[in-house]
Amino acid sequence: MTSLHSALCANAMLEEGVSLAGMLLVATPMLGETPFSQSIIYLCAHTTEGGAMGLVVNRRLARPDLTELLEQLHIRPAPSMRRIGLCAGGPLDEGHGLVLHSSDWKGEESMTVTSNVTLTASMDVLKDIAGGQGPRDALLAMGHAGWAAGQLEQEILHHDAWLVAPATRDLLFGLDQTAKWRRALASIRIDPARLSSQTGHA
Repeated sequence: MTSLHSALCANAMLEEGVSLAGMLLVATPMLGETPFSQSIIYLCAHTTEGGAMGLVVNRRLARPDLTELLEQLHIRPAPSMRRIGLCAGGPLDEGHGLVLHSSDWKGEESMTVTSNVTLTASMDVLKDIAGGQGPRDALLAMGHAGWAAGQLEQEILHHDAWLVAPATRDLLFGLDQTAKWRRALASIRIDPARLSSQTGHA
């Protein structure tokens, strides 16, 4: 799939009012001077009338680490605690954590994104993960990204800010966050070295 084909597919979906929830937004060089440079965002919600909300899934959060964060939340990890990704999920509400995870676990404050991916805002899922249980795959994001109604459509259709790519387990939950941007581009057959010259000509 070329960048032109990718753009046309995304354009068609947006023009038909199809939700992009469950898809990835891949930053283009148009965002190179912004905090979203080389970021990929998993869209958790998107409607024409209500705007969009998503989580950056490839921006490593240096501090606190997961153990320190659990201590701040008064959650005592068991020796069997699994290692999960911890990301800076976006510039909005950075002090609030959201857990993106596989749908084999659900709680009262869980929101289904797709049949395979769920978003949970409560600490119950973190308690289970700290105890060595919980969902098979999980990512804890501090903060999130958001768009007002029509804003994301403008950024994609008219400003060439984002490419749309399918979400995979590795891109969402893989721990090698530095490689995710290039892998997301590769999934839609785009060479990062040629992306600058292609952006703006779709």
